[in-house]
Amino acid sequence: MVELKTVALFFVTAVAEIVGCYLPYLWLRQDKSALLLIPAAICLAVFAWLLSLHPSAAGRIYAAYGGVYIFVAILWLWGVDGIRPTVWDIGGSLVACAGMAIIMFAPKSV
Repeated sequence: MVELKTVALFFVTAVAEIVGCYLPYLWLRQDKSALLLIPAAICLAVFAWLLSLHPSAAGRIYAAYGGVYIFVAILWLWGVDGIRPTVWDIGGSLVACAGMAIIMFAPKSV
């Protein structure tokens, strides 16, 4: 059950980070309102807070989180950008998630 909670927390964390970065992108590249920077800053603050909820060492969390971030970014590519992932996108995401699982769930001596 801990594993499922960890992955779910990583998933929510990734969404917060992606939204926090996507909103300024809309302002900078698509001439949307600068008011988008307010929810972007909130999302990035939530992202940092969510990362702090993990019980493991910060470096391990950041390394493992990267794998889930890659997976969620590919989902974002498909769902928000409307670009269907290639087989290489999917394969790379699965490799990244496997790396996350190894980092987070392998037995640890310390």
